Amino acid sequence: MAELELNTAVERAFNEVRAASDQFKAPLSTSEIGRIKSVATGIAKVSGLPGVGYEELVKFPGDLYGIAFDLTPDELGVVLLGDYWHLQAGDEVERTGRVVDVPVGNELVGRVINPLGVVLDSKGPLNYTERMPVERPAAAIMDRTPVSVPLQTGIKVIDAMVPIGRGQRELILGDRQTGKTTIAVDAIINQREHGVQCIYCAIGQRASAVAKVVADLEAHGAMAYTTVVVTEGNSPPGLTYIAPYAATSIAEYFMQQGKEVLIVYDDLTNHARAYREISLLLRRPPGREAFPGDIFYIHSRLLERATHLKPELGGGSLTALPIIETEAQNMSAYIPTNLISITDGQVYLSPKLFELGVLPAVDVGRSVSRVGGKAQRKDYRKVAGSLKLAYAQFEELESFARFGTRLDESTRKQLEHGKRIRACLHQGEHQLVPVDMQIALLQALTEGKFDEVALADMPAAEQALYDTLMQSESND
Repeated sequence: MAELELNTAVERAFNEVRAASDQFKAPLSTSEIGRIKSVATGIAKVSGLPGVGYEELVKFPGDLYGIAFDLTPDELGVVLLGDYWHLQAGDEVERTGRVVDVPVGNELVGRVINPLGVVLDSKGPLNYTERMPVERPAAAIMDRTPVSVPLQTGIKVIDAMVPIGRGQRELILGDRQTGKTTIAVDAIINQREHGVQCIYCAIGQRASAVAKVVADLEAHGAMAYTTVVVTEGNSPPGLTYIAPYAATSIAEYFMQQGKEVLIVYDDLTNHARAYREISLLLRRPPGREAFPGDIFYIHSRLLERATHLKPELGGGSLTALPIIETEAQNMSAYIPTNLISITDGQVYLSPKLFELGVLPAVDVGRSVSRVGGKAQRKDYRKVAGSLKLAYAQFEELESFARFGTRLDESTRKQLEHGKRIRACLHQGEHQLVPVDMQIALLQALTEGKFDEVALADMPAAEQALYDTLMQSESND
C-alpha cells in the first residue's frame, strides 16, 4: 500500500514537471557583440560589429556609450560620450540599434542638464516621457515662412540698428572678453514678458563661467522659461560635439508645439575644435587650419534647423544666436567666415570700443542683419531709419577730425550729434530697455533734442525721459 502511494506521488510530480516544462519558454534575445581593439583620448577602435550603422549608439562596460563614426571593413572608430578610463582592450561592446537621443518636454524647463539628459543641478531627478534624436533633418523649404516678427533683445543698439527676427540666425562674434555672452544672456532675460522659450547651450565652457550665467538667469527670473545644456572644458570631445545638436532637439520640441524659441550656442569655436580633435584622433585627413573638410557641413546642418514654421504646422519659430570667438579681430579666419556665410547677419563686438568703455561694444559698421527692416516694427523704422547712416558718418568724421583739421559749423554739429548717439546707445549689463522707451529715446535723438545737452549730462537726460514716460503711463 505504501509502495503504491509512493508511485502515485512520483507520477504526479513527474506530470507537474512535464507540464511546467511544456509551458516554459526561454527568453531568447539576439545581440551583436564586439571587442575593443584600442582606446585613445576620447575614442575607441572596435572590431566584431559588422552590422553597425553610421552614428549608431554602442554600449561599453560601465554604462558608457559611444557613437560609431568611422565605418571600415576591419574596425569601427567610436567617439566616446563619457569617462573612459576604465575601458581596456578586449572589453565587450554591444550594439544598441538606436542613435543618440535626448530627453525633451516641459519637464526640462528651469533645469541644467548635459547633452545626454543627465541632471547637473540639485532639483531632483528629471521626469520625462519623450526622447528625440539629437540629429534631425531641418524643416523643408515649403514648411517655412519669411522672418517678419521682431525678437526684441532690450539692447538699444541691436534693436535699432541690427534687428533680429524670430526664426533668424544672427551670429555674435568678437575677441575674447568683449561681452558676447552678456549680449546673449541679456537677450534671454528680455524674453520674460514676450513668452519666448529659451535654451542656453554652453559648449566647452569653464564651470565658473557657466555658474555665473545660471546665477544671472536665476537672479532675473529667467530660469522659469530657460533650459541650460552644459558641457564643461574638461568634458570628452564627443560630448562637446553633440551638445549643440542635443540642445537644438530640445528647442525643436517646443517649436513644434507652436512656441517661439530662442537658442544660444556659446560658443561654436569650442565645438569646431572638439570636432577637429575627434577627426584627428580618428586619422581623418586634415584641411585648412587642421580642420577636417566637412567642418562647414557640421555647422550648416545645425543652423539650418533654425526657422519660422508655417501656421499650418503650428507657426512656431526657432531663433539661433551662435557665438564665435575671433583672434586679434580677424573676422576672415576659417571658422568665422564659414559661419558668416551660413547665418543671416552678424553682431561684431570690437575690443577697441570695449577698451574705450563703449558698452555694449557693437561695431555698427561691421554688424549687419540680412533680414533688416523686415524684422522691425514700423515705429522703429520711422525713428531709426537714418540712425545707422548718421552713426557711420560720425565715426568716419571722428577719425578724420583727430588729425586736427579745422572743421566747419555743419561738420562740428554732425560730430556733436554723433557723440549724443553714442552716449544714448551706451547700456550697462542687464540694464534692458523696453520697446516704448527705446522708441521715445530714438525719436528724441533723431530730432536733435539732445544736441544741446552736455555729454556728461546725457545719462541723467536719458533717465529723465524714461521717468517722464513712466509717469505719463501711470497717469493714463
